[in-house]
Amino acid sequence: MSSSKEQASISQVMCFLHEWDQGNKTVRSRMLSDFLAKNTGKTCPELELEFAQVASLFLARLTAWIRLTYMFGMCLDLQLRAVGVFLSANSSHQYMIEFLEVGGVLTLLEILGQDKLKDGDKTEALCLLQIIANAGQKYKELICESYGVKAVAECLAKSETEGTQETAAALLESLAHGNPKYKNQVYKGLIALLTCTSPRAQQLVLHILRIVQPIVKTAHHSIVEPLLNLLRSLHLEVQYEAIELIIELMQSEVRPALLRGLVAFLKPTKERNTKHKILEDPEVAKMTDSLPVLLQQAASAKTIRILAQRSEEISKELLSLRVIHHLLYAMGNQEHADAQRQASLALEVQLNLPSTHTHSLILTYADSASHNADVLHLNMDDIQADILHSNKVNISCGELTNLERHS
Repeated sequence: MSSSKEQASISQVMCFLHEWDQGNKTVRSRMLSDFLAKNTGKTCPELELEFAQVASLFLARLTAWIRLTYMFGMCLDLQLRAVGVFLSANSSHQYMIEFLEVGGVLTLLEILGQDKLKDGDKTEALCLLQIIANAGQKYKELICESYGVKAVAECLAKSETEGTQETAAALLESLAHGNPKYKNQVYKGLIALLTCTSPRAQQLVLHILRIVQPIVKTAHHSIVEPLLNLLRSLHLEVQYEAIELIIELMQSEVRPALLRGLVAFLKPTKERNTKHKILEDPEVAKMTDSLPVLLQQAASAKTIRILAQRSEEISKELLSLRVIHHLLYAMGNQEHADAQRQASLALEVQLNLPSTHTHSLILTYADSASHNADVLHLNMDDIQADILHSNKVNISCGELTNLERHS
């Protein structure tokens, strides 16, 4: 570049910086929009050329303004996106160092904790943290040392926007990879998130735990209770991820506790959930109160069936936990058809008998009808009658005695 062109470029940049220094919110917002339109996707050398080799002067002004105004959400999304232009540029190591030296990570984490800020602003902050984490292990450690796992986890739990939740989840997963010093911290943070109330967040966390579990290798005992409780979710996608994680954990030290919990949920204790004022009908309220428990019973039976199908060893462990007795109990549940079906299927797999459905129903309802065959049919619902009808098998006295011995 000739001397005259250099002088012209420097003069242009100085005018730009002067306008920034003297500008109000409206002026700076316009300047940021123009900057993003013109420079998004540029490399570090291209940015330096655009700013006459002093691009760091604008980055310093930008980060200072963020630190002064982020609590008010003053065009914060534009500010963060502009920082992202610098941090995501190829060969941007120097920009990264400059941003971190002025407390950039702490500022981004503080943004996540501001309740008054929009989820969109928090998403932009999470994206910047992801760029920093992707720069290498020492940067992941810096985020974790700054209590980043806690801040990101709380943002995921409290957010009501799916995009923010997904970005936070992706960042937590990234922090678990290639970060041996803090992988257990991330793992325990994910376990704590299992108790959050957002179904989408629960689904994301369960999926990430399936990825992170092989990294940490050892399963923490605190995962058992919240994981089993998610089997009562009204959302099938959450149940699916919970069951898949339980299957993954069958090779870990929490396997006995998980199996005991699954069997226990086949015969749940009487439990009531908080009543909602909108449910005025006592019968509707009663059904809604017990629904999560019934769903948990059905999901437990389904999980037991899958585990028994995959491993004879696990099937034997379940037998030692009196699983047959509990499955028979679940089949007697006339309040929830899916619980009956899942228990019936699980029992068929567990006993490996083609006529299991028929055996189970006769045992269960013979007991409920005080062994009075004349009234047995009066105690069946449509689901149970359908199961009986689909099994045209003669039952010998010997088979019945054998099944009773199992139960």
